[in-house]
Amino acid sequence: MSSFQNTYRNKVVLVTGHTGFKGSWLSIWLNQLGARVVGLSIDVPSTPCNFAVAQLGEFVEDHRAEVCDLEVVRDIVLRANPDFVFHLAAQALVRPSYEDPIRTFEVNAIGSANVLQALRDLKKPVSTVMITSDKAYDNVEWPWGYRETDRLGGKDPYSASKGMAELAIRAFIESFFSGAETEKRIAVARAGNVIGGGDWATDRIVPDCIRAWALSQNADIRNPNATRPWQHVLEPLSGYLALGADLHRRADLHSQAYNFGPSALQNHAVKDLIDEMRRHWKNVRWNDVSQSGERLHEAGLLKLNCDKALFDLKWRPVLHFEETVRMTIEWYRTYYSESEASMFAYSQKQIQEYTLLAAHRGLAWAK
Repeated sequence: MSSFQNTYRNKVVLVTGHTGFKGSWLSIWLNQLGARVVGLSIDVPSTPCNFAVAQLGEFVEDHRAEVCDLEVVRDIVLRANPDFVFHLAAQALVRPSYEDPIRTFEVNAIGSANVLQALRDLKKPVSTVMITSDKAYDNVEWPWGYRETDRLGGKDPYSASKGMAELAIRAFIESFFSGAETEKRIAVARAGNVIGGGDWATDRIVPDCIRAWALSQNADIRNPNATRPWQHVLEPLSGYLALGADLHRRADLHSQAYNFGPSALQNHAVKDLIDEMRRHWKNVRWNDVSQSGERLHEAGLLKLNCDKALFDLKWRPVLHFEETVRMTIEWYRTYYSESEASMFAYSQKQIQEYTLLAAHRGLAWAK
């Protein structure tokens, strides 16, 4: 894999879900790479949110639209005339998927199909990365990582919706974008939950803690002994950007799926994460509420095997656990303690730090 540092310069890049956590960080990075970013999202995901505090409306072409409305999606796609598409628009939370499973299926599966249907009418080459989730795998909680050829499925509405999206993507590729001569190259990216500055979603460990601690309150922790593969938001985004760039250059990547996950060494208990956050945030307090409240089905062990991304894209994660936590908490600390700080500029600074670390650790895309 060669560097993607110049791939996106002066290119039009459509990012669906650009107001979301991952989408806003991706939009900042693409802006830094010299792209013209066009965004499509129905709304901001929370108040506050990264899109708002970074004032991203000043740097991207901001379209508020329903991804389930095919005609609106088609109109935005055709007017943008993109060179690249990153599809992240989704209903991304587990609890709302139980409260409204039909909406979750509609947004995540039909929304993905609508983006691909709109691309059929685009009269130019375009490279598209469809982002789904590690939850798309049929999780039997075995101790080794899932590979891209493993069975897809889902025992809960959110996971099932991601499996449905994958089926829709596969159907469009095989039916309408098949053959090496196709101008529409499409690949799938699968990643898990991420942490990083700018996330204020509900029912996520870091945002829940930050909201409480910013008010000098105790954070309620549902399962402090649960082990999770903690990954900074910039890790999968570097994979998405690398995949998009190589997809643009290499026809053999068309129709391929790739995992982007942390190393096995990034598995730590929730209480260990809190202890690490304590090093960078004062007055950390929390309550163990494991025995109280409702219990929704939540995947236990879910690991990804990322050998294919390493082999094909020369991609691997950059940050150690301590660096992941430090960068996350430093972002929030800057937001809450420095009222005049530009969070857009600070986010760019963290992207530069991440890129320098990647270059120092030998990753080709960062050179």
